[in-house]
Amino acid sequence: MADPAFNRAFDPAYGRAVEITRGIYRVTAENPSPYTFHGTNGYLIGNDSLAIIDPGPDDDRHFERLMHIIDGRKLCHILITHTHRDHTPMAHRLKAKTGAPIVAEGPHRASRALRNGETNPFKESADLDLVPDIIFRDGDVISAGGFDIEAVHTPGHTANHLAFAVKGTNILFSGDHVMGWSTTMVAPPDGAMSDYMASLEKLLLRKENHYLPGHGGPVKEAHNFVRGIRSHRRMRERAILNRLAAGDHTIAEMVEVIYRTTNRNLHGAASLSVLAHIESLVERGRVSADDGVVLGGRYRLA
Repeated sequence: MADPAFNRAFDPAYGRAVEITRGIYRVTAENPSPYTFHGTNGYLIGNDSLAIIDPGPDDDRHFERLMHIIDGRKLCHILITHTHRDHTPMAHRLKAKTGAPIVAEGPHRASRALRNGETNPFKESADLDLVPDIIFRDGDVISAGGFDIEAVHTPGHTANHLAFAVKGTNILFSGDHVMGWSTTMVAPPDGAMSDYMASLEKLLLRKENHYLPGHGGPVKEAHNFVRGIRSHRRMRERAILNRLAAGDHTIAEMVEVIYRTTNRNLHGAASLSVLAHIESLVERGRVSADDGVVLGGRYRLA
């Protein structure tokens, strides 16, 4: 299986509601960055009454745009895929303005506790103030905007990440778990590679094959794309094992070789990705950690 065919062609159409299909519209926040692509996609569901998925950052212009698009209609639910600050802060303002409850898997939490001497490099990215009014667990279904929406727990990017399946359709809102423009950041301690890979397998067992992600354009023929992502991650894992076999012992040494064609400004993020893979390899008994599984640790084949 080849690597996934990433597609970076995307018009964010800032300020407009882009119709995806009857009753489902995309509204992209104007918060472009290396991690958000052109911005965070929010999705409005319904016509007479509405639900919103991932309303985005708390920005005055974005709030005005959303209220113009809502246009006095009842906002019944605010659904959250995960609690990163490019997805959630607007939820607080929308709740205060409309009274709509916030629906999520739970408050932000890391996939594991910090280890001795470790810091969380993405601590500031988490919306620690978000406390859902409705806890939405795996398999739960809620009626929102005239659609029945099923929670699909997909940890990996964060521990509380949800995808949302639209019952009776081929559509899955995939959040940051599967995106067409780029691989997903899986960075310990917030993220966990073993969880991420298991969540990919879980999606492959489901019928939905058209994904609407948190950033970038739709993922069509999504099962093939997910298989490509799985192949890409397995290839990265093999590269790490090969570097250990070649005598590398640190993540820094591995990144220098594996990511030699990548902009050095991105090597920090690459190091976290390698750490996530090593955590998974240690869990499965394929790699040993001499100093604990941390960025500055030393590793060898088990």
